[in-house]
Amino acid sequence: MDRSARDDVNESVDEPDRGPPFAECVLCRKPTEYAESVRGITLCPVCEWQEAQRTACSG
Repeated sequence: MDRSARDDVNESVDEPDRGPPFAECVLCRKPTEYAESVRGITLCPVCEWQEAQRTACSG
């Protein structure tokens, strides 16, 4: 691999290593399990779990 091409790669700890570009969570802005092309509200696993807890307890 050409070293100059390697320098242009943006590596981030917060982003997954492979796969399509992932959508950001609408609450905490962390990467989700969903592709950017998914429509609607996308939540990361933590926020999705917290939202499920809130809706399960509302009566």
